[in-house]
Amino acid sequence: MSTFALSMLIVWAVLVLFVMALYVYRSRLTRDEEDELYLDDAFKAEREQQAAITAQVAKIEPTLRISRWLAAAATLFVVVYYIHDFLVQFK
Repeated sequence: MSTFALSMLIVWAVLVLFVMALYVYRSRLTRDEEDELYLDDAFKAEREQQAAITAQVAKIEPTLRISRWLAAAATLFVVVYYIHDFLVQFK
């Protein structure tokens, strides 16, 4: 395996692991999120807690979206590289 192919696979693996880590982090944040909110003043603390969770999730969404696109582009690059390599070897 060439050093380029090895480097390419390492970069791809790092990107995929980063996306997976962001998904795990987001799921850990949202596990305490409630499906039902009470608008009564007695539940002010719960409402503030839910707002904090929503703010944290909204904060990581752009990073998740960009890293997901980068991982998809890297995956496409790896697939195209190996298809090209296959065609060159069996020409």
